[in-house]
Amino acid sequence: MTTGVFFAVLLAAALHAGWNAVLKVRLEPFLAMTLVTGLAGVIGLPFLLLLGPPRVEAWPWLLGSVTIHLAYYLALSEAYRQAGMGQVYPIARGGAPLLTTVASLFLIREPIAPLAAVGIGVLGTGIGLMSVRGKGAHFDTRGVAFALLTSVIICGYTIVDGIGARASGDPHAYSAALFVANAIPLPLYLLWRRGRAAFLPMRRFLLPGLAGGGMSLAAYWIAIWAMTVAPIALVAALRETSVLFATLIAIFLLKEPLVPVRVVAALLIVAGIVTIKVG
Repeated sequence: MTTGVFFAVLLAAALHAGWNAVLKVRLEPFLAMTLVTGLAGVIGLPFLLLLGPPRVEAWPWLLGSVTIHLAYYLALSEAYRQAGMGQVYPIARGGAPLLTTVASLFLIREPIAPLAAVGIGVLGTGIGLMSVRGKGAHFDTRGVAFALLTSVIICGYTIVDGIGARASGDPHAYSAALFVANAIPLPLYLLWRRGRAAFLPMRRFLLPGLAGGGMSLAAYWIAIWAMTVAPIALVAALRETSVLFATLIAIFLLKEPLVPVRVVAALLIVAGIVTIKVG
């Protein structure tokens, strides 16, 4: 992984934490998710018209990704409905790089240098520790269960999009098509389950939703491009450093508690980042 790709993925991590914070606005998480993904698709549409669709070889992967992303949105929305960002986000993101490393090794035969693998393990451990909330803190079993499910789903769409972007011949065309396609299922699902009235509360949050949609698009667009020029497992691991940024947001903006173990977790994450870069 070159230095340019390395720092681009770290930027994507910061943007990813930002759009997840938008989901904690005073709007039901599922509605916020629908708003963000819908506006991300609106932003992506001009790029799709400019770049054109990806190669036909990438379409099965694209359709598979849209399906997996729908499951991701539903699981993450439910996790945020049950528990706070400071607990859900690290669990959801912490297991993903470890699962993705194993999947990329056995499914697509993409090797990882031993030192980089150690770095992924250290980083994943640090990310998981970020979910610790201290003695006496509420542990929401249902929220954690949905966060763990989200982690498995993240691994699934990461592998699918890594392969799809490589098959497309143009990761930018693939990304634009993915965001436009991803904007369709959630509104249709919401319309089916709740009717048109469910969209009315979103009107007060159009600007935060637009900001979240822009950050979501930029964050994953960078990651998809990076997976075409670097190993998927390394990109997936570095992308999850978004937990550091999410923790700062949770503490300073969402007023969630900071416990000493998170300082240790932060040091482990930094150590993992350094090890991955050296490896």
